[in-house]
Order: sequence, then structure tokens, then C-alpha cells
Amino acid sequence: MKVAAIQHDIEWEDGAATRKRLVPMIADAAGGGARLIVLSEMYATGFSMDPTRVAEESGGDNEQFLIDQARVHQVWMIGSIAQWSPLAAETGQQSRGVNVAVVAGPDGQLHRYTKIHPFSYAGEHERYDAGADFLTVSIEGLRVSVFICYDLRFADEFWQRASDTDLYVLPANWPEPRREHWRVLLRARAIENQAYVLGCNRVGKVDKLNHTGDSAIIDPLGRVLVEASVVEAVLAAEVSADEVSRVRTRYPFLPDRR
Repeated sequence: MKVAAIQHDIEWEDGAATRKRLVPMIADAAGGGARLIVLSEMYATGFSMDPTRVAEESGGDNEQFLIDQARVHQVWMIGSIAQWSPLAAETGQQSRGVNVAVVAGPDGQLHRYTKIHPFSYAGEHERYDAGADFLTVSIEGLRVSVFICYDLRFADEFWQRASDTDLYVLPANWPEPRREHWRVLLRARAIENQAYVLGCNRVGKVDKLNHTGDSAIIDPLGRVLVEASVVEAVLAAEVSADEVSRVRTRYPFLPDRR
């Protein structure tokens, strides 16, 4: 199956403008044969720490865009968005959000993963509630587990999903100062779990903070199949559940974990 990462810039806190710029890039990926297309973290608005400006209800414009694009192109779409926290009404903290990866399928399938590790270094935990549940979705025979950006640093949770995962997908907003961490950790998660990893990062500047992308698709042996930096790009590669099985059979490392 061909999968694609769209490495894109974002119009800050302007979902309508960003969605418009993404339409031709998604069409390009789908036209190239991609069955699964991944966008970045908070793909429509940027990694805003003000949910009062960017969060939406379930079924809002940014989620509906993913649903519509999946239907129009008959593909699977994944992208992270800010939504209102389900706990907000219960706690009275109406300004809190959640960072949710939406998985939308061609026939109306809809799944959500809430980021388990809000990025405390930037204060995300102060405005966005953490998730508690993993998400693995079967997409045309490929078992896809979804994490978001900062989750990448927590290897134990990837380990927990390894036996049921062929491909890890990570939408991200990972900045240039720690770009080498991103690049190394993506490969590490692929090697140690003997699975494909697709990391989709944004490009562009937010104030003085630059994002260089470095989006990549990596195979179960840690080989980079495709990678791009700095500029907007559509990255695509073929992935296979059979290849994951072959690697794990030839190198039976996972059963030796304690």
C-alpha cells in the first residue's frame, strides 16, 4: 500500500486559509496512488496554546475537512486538530482543549486519538488535557497505530503497541532546534519495534521558531525510504504488512523483551 506524508506550512490560527492551501497537495498525493495521507499536528491552525482561538467541537470545520477529503478522493486521512476537551463541561474549565488525531476513512469511518503526552515544555499541559487510550486502526490490511509529536519521546508506549502494529503514524509540529532528536527518534522507533514509521512534520516559521520538516517514511529495519526538509513536499512510499512479518520472523527480537 502506498502511504503519503504532506509536509506543509500553516497559516497561523487560520483554518480556512490552511485548508485551502492543502487541497491541491492532497489531490496530488491521492492522484499519485496514496491510500493513506497524513497531515501535520494541529494541521489547520498551527500549534497554538490558545484553545479559545483554535479549538472546535467534534464535527467542526477542520475535522469535517478530513472527512470530506477522504470521501472525495476515496482515501484515508490523518491529521491532528484542536478540539474542546470532553472534561471541560464537567470541570467548568471551558477554555481547555484536547489535541486529537482524526483518522477519517473513505466510507465515513471515523476514529480519534487524543495526545497522551501534552508538551509540557511549551505549556501544552496547562491548556490541553491528556488522553489515556491508544488507537490502532486496520487500514486495508495494514495495522496503523497513531501517536502525536511529543509522544515520540516515550518509547515504552510504542513498545506496548508493537505486536499489533505494522505502521506508526506521527503528525508533528517539531521545531528546528531539536530536529536531530526528531530524525533519530523516528528511526529508533522503527528499529526497536520492527515496524514502519511515518513522521509528518510542518515547515515554516512561527514568530522566531523555525520548522524544517524532516518528514520521513522509514522501514522496519530503520532504512529511510523517503525524506524531505525545509520546503513543502508530498512524500510517498510503499509499505507492506508482509514485510513487517518477514523482518520479525527473520529477526525475532520482540519476544525477548522483558
